[in-house]
Amino acid sequence: MSKKTSYLLGILLTIIIGTLMYCYLCDGCYCYPSSETEADITNTVEEPEVIPATRNAFAISDADGDFNIKVNDNFNFKISNFSILEPISNDVTSEVTRLKDYLVTNPLKHIDITGYYRSDETNNSAYPNLGLARANAVKKYLTAYGIPAKQINTYGELDDAMNPDATNTLFGPLKFGIITLEEDHKDEALEAACDAIRKTPVVLYFNTGQAQINLTSEQRQKIADISRCVDKLGIKVKVVGHTDSTGNAENNVILGQQRADFAKSYLVRNGILFENIDATSKGQAEPIADNATDGGKAKNRRTVITIN
Repeated sequence: MSKKTSYLLGILLTIIIGTLMYCYLCDGCYCYPSSETEADITNTVEEPEVIPATRNAFAISDADGDFNIKVNDNFNFKISNFSILEPISNDVTSEVTRLKDYLVTNPLKHIDITGYYRSDETNNSAYPNLGLARANAVKKYLTAYGIPAKQINTYGELDDAMNPDATNTLFGPLKFGIITLEEDHKDEALEAACDAIRKTPVVLYFNTGQAQINLTSEQRQKIADISRCVDKLGIKVKVVGHTDSTGNAENNVILGQQRADFAKSYLVRNGILFENIDATSKGQAEPIADNATDGGKAKNRRTVITIN
């Protein structure tokens, strides 16, 4: 081997050894191929956070007594709905029977039901919010088991921390409690609300075939007040259907009754007991405007909801 060749090999060997030593001693250098391929980097997708569903137990306790209930099941609802999901757990129904015995034996004891709702839900009930509608749905269930309606108080409360499951089911969006009233307790605010309903009843204008009644916020509050008046004071809801003078007077009585019955079924779906609603018709007999004009006829085609 010539002297020149040996010299070149020495230079090459020096370069190789220098490179290896550089990679060995340099922590931040990319001298080796990455174990993570470009495809691995491209296809890595961060999994969305899974928020567990809120599950409230059916729990009731009396701070002034020794009555307690706590079972893991409860009354459940779909998002934007106030109808109780079936089936209801046997554990819940058996405790409802025990609750009935306790309340009937202690008439000064009242149960408070607070229904929760989320701000992103659609309120398709007759009440100011879905929470109150859910509480009234449970009230209707309890009365079917013999608990007096006058011993049930219903409320609605916003709770955006309440989470549904993947099927949009809310598990027990409710809170329960028992209170004890004084012997001479009188709810003056309720009596004032009932008097206001008698003076300014709910008046609906809609077609018989209409599937939904759209209420204003003021009308929703009046429906809530009507429900409380019926429960607490033992009075009846009066639903009266009216028509304009178009057509036969006899047929208009039938048409007015159809409108009254439609409004009655709407109230029943919203938790007011069927037997507490009287639906009648006046037909065209009691106009409030001139039937000679279209505007007057529209005002006469009405259904009035009040209390006795």
